[in-house]
Amino acid sequence: MLDGLVVTLTIVGLAIVIGAVLSAPLTAMRLSANPIVNGIAYGYTTFFRGTPLLAQTFLVYYGAGQFRPFFQDIGLWWFFRDAFNCIVFTFALNTAAYQAEILRGAIRSVARGQWEAASALGVSRAVTTWKVILPQAFIVALRPYGNEIILMIKGSAIASVVTIFDVMGVTRLAYARSFNFEVYIWAAVLYLAIVETLRRVWDVLERRLTRHLRPANA
Repeated sequence: MLDGLVVTLTIVGLAIVIGAVLSAPLTAMRLSANPIVNGIAYGYTTFFRGTPLLAQTFLVYYGAGQFRPFFQDIGLWWFFRDAFNCIVFTFALNTAAYQAEILRGAIRSVARGQWEAASALGVSRAVTTWKVILPQAFIVALRPYGNEIILMIKGSAIASVVTIFDVMGVTRLAYARSFNFEVYIWAAVLYLAIVETLRRVWDVLERRLTRHLRPANA
């Protein structure tokens, strides 16, 4: 199970980081006034937020095989024939949609007066976004980001259905060999420990990053 834990954390870690990178342009597209650009991003986020992660995993893992000649021609078959790569790829696309919406909502929550004040001082829009808006938006988005990571950890159990030996994968293997139902209990306890540890770490991080927002006598 400890080996499976390493695989689970690796999958989730890579997916969250790649998803964060992808979410930046998606957020910009969702905030764009161009209806075509906005529509493309809206369609992407709607699809990945509105369909089951399991279905998305099957679409990538099994669907890639239907286009094997194409991927071989462009030199990407080595990537899609590996189940681990398919899982990370799918999870990253999925979490990018959620992270983009989290960040978009956080940016929208920043008062319009912040933009107007920066503009009155002659600060460029790019500097305003980076130095004024995003720091405030990230504080608002901090808790939803933590929830998204927790959901990804629990959702990572889907990886076991495509031969990935994560926590759930090794648990299923152990049960097939021993028929001891207790292994599933231990798997549940392990997931609970991961989530609870992350929740406590996130609470500490949130308190540290928002300590300037609390009253002095708090």
